[in-house]
Amino acid sequence: MNLYAVFGYPIEHSLSPRIHAQFGRQLGITLVYERRAVPPGSLAQAVERFREEGGRGANVTVPLKGEAYALASMRTPRAERAGAVNTLSFADGAILGDNTDGDGLVVDLAYHQVPLSAARLLLLGAGGAAQGILGPLLDAGVERIAVWNRTPGRAQEWLARVGDARLHRPAADDSYDLVINATAASLGHALPPVPDTVFRDAVVYDLAYGPIAGRFLAHARAQGASRVLDGLGMLIEQAASAFCVWHGVRPDTAGVRALLRDELA
Repeated sequence: MNLYAVFGYPIEHSLSPRIHAQFGRQLGITLVYERRAVPPGSLAQAVERFREEGGRGANVTVPLKGEAYALASMRTPRAERAGAVNTLSFADGAILGDNTDGDGLVVDLAYHQVPLSAARLLLLGAGGAAQGILGPLLDAGVERIAVWNRTPGRAQEWLARVGDARLHRPAADDSYDLVINATAASLGHALPPVPDTVFRDAVVYDLAYGPIAGRFLAHARAQGASRVLDGLGMLIEQAASAFCVWHGVRPDTAGVRALLRDELA
């Protein structure tokens, strides 16, 4: 059985099964793709059971990307750079970890014609989601990225480890072209406790998508954001990259974008 899954907690909201089913139909690949709820601290056991059932690959979402990184016996360069894994492949007894999040985000921002070259960014969060997107954002030529985290020490430790001069902590007088919410706050319908002024005249992007991102994006719009975007396109594009890792061909995403956006409308 061509068995795949997405592991996360919570996971009921995930559209990944719909996306991969559409990709499979498009390319004539028969597969089964499931949601699996995995509480933090239990990913290793869940992956072992999944492999015993014949699982060939899995996506990993919040809050398990750090666990997936530690679990992988081999990692791609982009996973090593991120320090987080969102895509697992199983072959010859090995677990290969990859990270397609950052590439998915950059492709989606280009789709929406959001310029990254020389941009000033505010990145909210310093966990696995933020770590997965940082490298590709830097590669896209941004001018600077301020990183905010509820626990400042964690953000500072991460910035020191990355060691790029374009990274810094937010200052009171900073202004931004793009604000990216990579926290898990939207999953709890909460708002990251950042000053409302950070949204003014900025494009605001939430890695969450659909109704889950609604409160954060509505708040940003009310505070003067120039545009607000959810992460549906990123989800689809990173899924296309993961599909390519597993099947050796990258599906076209245009039809899936249109289908799922209509469903979420």
